[in-house]
Amino acid sequence: MDYQGTIIRPPSEAFSIILQVTHGCSHHRCTFCGAYRDKPFRIKSQDAIDQDLEFAARWCRRQTTLFLADGDALVLPHSQMITLLTRIRLQLPWVRRVSSYATCQNILAKKDTQLTAYKELGLHRLYLGLESGHDPTLKAIGKGVAGDSMIVACQRARAAGMFVSVTCLLGIAGRLASLHHAKATAEVLNQMQPNQIAILTLMLLKNTPLYAQAITGKFLLPSPKEMLIELKHLIAHLDPFRTQFHANHASNYFSLSGRFPRDHEKILVALEKLIRDNAPLKPETLRML
Repeated sequence: MDYQGTIIRPPSEAFSIILQVTHGCSHHRCTFCGAYRDKPFRIKSQDAIDQDLEFAARWCRRQTTLFLADGDALVLPHSQMITLLTRIRLQLPWVRRVSSYATCQNILAKKDTQLTAYKELGLHRLYLGLESGHDPTLKAIGKGVAGDSMIVACQRARAAGMFVSVTCLLGIAGRLASLHHAKATAEVLNQMQPNQIAILTLMLLKNTPLYAQAITGKFLLPSPKEMLIELKHLIAHLDPFRTQFHANHASNYFSLSGRFPRDHEKILVALEKLIRDNAPLKPETLRML
């Protein structure tokens, strides 16, 4: 496979075929993200993609899911996206699900009929980085959109029949806006009603603008306990809609997961106990992205 640079994928795609169709991220402005700092954005050549498909057709017959890397495959022009998904279906007929990261901007740039066509051709899952529903925070971290646009993007993808996993980032608003961020994020999630909520915890990376802000004191990172309180505040403001809830990413200081609304109260009680008992949390040396 022609992998260029570091390849990143969601934890749930660990056993997927990774097909790199873009190099880097088309947005590339988030102040906290160090993933693609060394990768100027471009769409890979069709020849390179075709060669990777031929490799996968020969050597990846046991893998039934496929992930489109890098940052946001939906940036591909519509005709190219149709061609790509059609070739995956023809050359890898055993693949039951295609997934991709997707920016809010690239979802909104597609027509409803186009999103539906992608779903019918096998693109069943999108991973959308909300990070926060707090508009001042979204602006500060360079997401380029407000919460209302995130809501529309998620609703349109879900209306097309896609499974949408939304990522939220503890600590991203800093210490002073922590609870505002938590409440606003819950309010946006209530309108999105994604199939899955994935909670990660901010890790300051040296190659990012946010790290520089932290060094100069312009950004104050909440303590691990404050992030627990932030998460409890977020969950307490969620409506009882059906979703998978995961706070078990390697970046987190703790591991919690369940299905809402069934496990809503159980997870709140677990968080309250962690906070009240000052329970030992994962050491920094074991956290990772």
